[in-house]
Amino acid sequence: MNPRLQCLRNKMSSLKLQGMIITNPVNIKYLTNIDAEGILLLTRKDNIYITDSRYIEHVHSILTLFDEIIVYDSHDVSKEDYENFFMFCENVGFEEYDITYAKYKEYIRKYKINNFVETERIIEKERMIKDKEEIINIEKACEITDNCFSHILEYIKPGMTEKQIADEIEEYYKTRTDGLSFDTIVASGENTSMPHAVPTNRKIQEKDIITIDMGCKVNGYCSDMTRTFFVGEVPEEVKPVYDLVLKNQVQTGEQYKDGASTRLLAKMVESDFRLHGYDLIHSLGHGVGLEIHEAPYISFNPDAQLKESMVVTNEPGIYIPGKFGVRIEDTLQITKFGCISLTKSEKNYIII
Repeated sequence: MNPRLQCLRNKMSSLKLQGMIITNPVNIKYLTNIDAEGILLLTRKDNIYITDSRYIEHVHSILTLFDEIIVYDSHDVSKEDYENFFMFCENVGFEEYDITYAKYKEYIRKYKINNFVETERIIEKERMIKDKEEIINIEKACEITDNCFSHILEYIKPGMTEKQIADEIEEYYKTRTDGLSFDTIVASGENTSMPHAVPTNRKIQEKDIITIDMGCKVNGYCSDMTRTFFVGEVPEEVKPVYDLVLKNQVQTGEQYKDGASTRLLAKMVESDFRLHGYDLIHSLGHGVGLEIHEAPYISFNPDAQLKESMVVTNEPGIYIPGKFGVRIEDTLQITKFGCISLTKSEKNYIII
C-alpha cells in the first residue's frame, strides 16, 4: 500500500478511528498525488476516491496498483453505496478545519455516520517532516528562484513599473516551473513599508529601495525568498534598519535546528527589534511545502519545536509606515545540528 496512506491508517488506529473522510485537496495530493477534484474515503478495508467523469481518466493515469485506491465516478454511486461505505465504522474522522457546518451535517446524513470525530490536523502534522523527494523538489524550486532573482536584477531599470517587474518574474517562471507559489510582491520606495504590497504602476527611480518576495512551484512544491535592494546607492536612513534586519536574519538562522523552540526564535528577534524602537509585526517564518504557508509557524503562539527535515522560512522585517520597509527571507532545511539555506542569493547590500 501507498506508505503515506499506511502511515495515516496507523495514526487513525491510535485515535480509534475506523474510517476517515478527507476533503482538503492539498492533503489528498500529499497522500495520493491526485490533483483532481474529489473526495478521499478511508473505510475499514478500502481506500476510495470519488470524483466525476471529467477526471476519471486523469486520476487513473496518476495511480498505480501499488496505491490500492478504488476510483468511483460520482454519478455511479448510489444512495445505498454512500450509506454502506462506513457501515462497520463506529468512529469516522473528518477535517474540521476544511468543511462547513452544513457539509458536516450533510456527511453525517449521507454516510450514516454514528460518531463523526475531529482529527486535529493529523495529515498536516505528517506533512511538516519532508522526505527526500519532497526536499529535492523544494531545492529545485529554490534554485530556480535564485536564478530568477539574478535575472531580475539585470532586468530592472529606472522607469519600469512594479507591475512590469512582477510580470517579468512570472514570465521567467512560466517556462521553467509549475508556476508561482504565491502572487509576487514587488514594492518600491514608500510602498516597501507594506509587508504584502501589491505591485502598482509606480515607476522605479534612482536611489529607490525595492523589495521583492517571490517563489515558484516544482512538482507542486514551493520556494519562498525575499530580498530588499537598492538602485544606485543605499539611502543613509535605511542603512541602520537594513543592518538590524540582516543581523537578526543571520543570527537567528544560526539557531534554526532540530529541537529549537519556534517561540524563542521569534522572541529573539522581537527583543532585539524593540531595543532599537521597532516591532516584529508578523511571524518570523512558516513551513514551506505543497503550500506556501503551512505548519510549523515561527511565531509566539503556539510554541512548537523544529524537527530534522522540516523546511521553513526565516524572514524578519521592519516597516516604517509611509517611508520604507526592509525584509530578508530564506527557505531553510532543518538538520540535526543546524540548517541548510536552500535559497542562496546575496543578502549584503545589493545595489543595481
